[in-house]
Amino acid sequence: MENWQAILSIFTFLSVIILIMTEWVHLTIAALLGALLLVFSNVMTLKEAVAYIGNSYGTLGLFFGVMVLVRAFEPTKIFDYLATQIVILAKGDGKRLLLSIVAIVTPICAVLPNATTVILLAPLIPPMAEEIGINFVPLLILMVFIANSAGLLTLVGDPATFIVGDAINISFTDYLWQLSLGGVIAVITVIATLPFLFRKIWRTKLDNLEELPHPQINHPRVLIVGAVIIAFVLIFFVIGESLPIPISPAAVALLGAALALLLSHQSRIDTVNNILRDVDWSTLIFFMSIFVLIGGLEKTGVINSLSGIFAAILGKNIVLGSLVLLFLVGILSSVVPNIPLVVGMVPLLKQYLVTVGLAPAEVLAQDFQGQFPPEVLPLFYAMMFGATLGGNGTLVGASSNIVAAGISEQHGRRISFKTFLKYGIPVMLLQLLTSALYVLVRFLL
Repeated sequence: MENWQAILSIFTFLSVIILIMTEWVHLTIAALLGALLLVFSNVMTLKEAVAYIGNSYGTLGLFFGVMVLVRAFEPTKIFDYLATQIVILAKGDGKRLLLSIVAIVTPICAVLPNATTVILLAPLIPPMAEEIGINFVPLLILMVFIANSAGLLTLVGDPATFIVGDAINISFTDYLWQLSLGGVIAVITVIATLPFLFRKIWRTKLDNLEELPHPQINHPRVLIVGAVIIAFVLIFFVIGESLPIPISPAAVALLGAALALLLSHQSRIDTVNNILRDVDWSTLIFFMSIFVLIGGLEKTGVINSLSGIFAAILGKNIVLGSLVLLFLVGILSSVVPNIPLVVGMVPLLKQYLVTVGLAPAEVLAQDFQGQFPPEVLPLFYAMMFGATLGGNGTLVGASSNIVAAGISEQHGRRISFKTFLKYGIPVMLLQLLTSALYVLVRFLL
């Protein structure tokens, strides 16, 4: 019975990925049907499915909170106003516009999770692109590439990086010293592709900036209070978890959302029903469904079985293991959202290290707070790079990709799997190659 359940879990997971890649059905529908199939076939009970979703409450709470926060301030027209200012600063030059997106997103993603940055900044892109008369889809895709790449600059820049870093108990400072240069290289790799992948926008010039619409900010007093709320949220994103009583980013985002709803309701610039109706529920349901599908693979022992295969193929070869892991996780992360992938891969890698005798059995404990043997750390570093940069490959590879797709659809254009693939595969392959060289030179030679 257990073998049958494992086979069904694998079949369901692969079927969902194929449906998403071929775009036969909407990605949220495909993932939701797959998750429900596991429940109705009794691979897992509804209670267990909800528990797997609950394990990722931080990700879901963060996304929901920031979505509400951004939507609550739409009536002020602040996003339209900022979009126009970016175009004016770029002087209507497509080249400068692309580089300005890189310059704005990179430092923000060093301190905020990349999906959060996309939620905050992506609403600027559609009105900005419409003012220049270009398609905003490539600009959103570029924002995603930079957000995912810059997520490697610090420990908190990408959820997948944080999950792996937390598993090996690496400090924020140690991460900066050991791995931030890899994030810099990843961003530079994207910049190098701009004249080729985005050549149409790169050559665009808008001669008469006076013809641009100049939207006025509405409800300035409300916006001032809103700015205080957003500043509070951003500050506590950075310092919240280091306080004597730690406050998680998800809790901060939810509090910010509640305050924004209160402000909108009391000032009557919008209603609570309108704001909640416009939340990107499709993206949230997609993530919940994917967590259930990964849970099915974990419960039926598929993930544990893979650790045995790792041990048989790689033995104790850290160099080979690191390179194989980087490319394997990178390729997997291009078709599986990197957060649930890393959640599944971390215990797999720990089990592999114990199986081949490279780490003591104590590392398997959920509350393990010790240090891993230094010689095995490149395996975890390789996983960080593979999971984060592999997410640039396809539409479903990273949480920020899904968020950008949802925002694009809300503005009337759908980012198809094929369209994202055209940009994503070249960037992903180049970044995996450069990061493999970095890991090899920095840690293994």
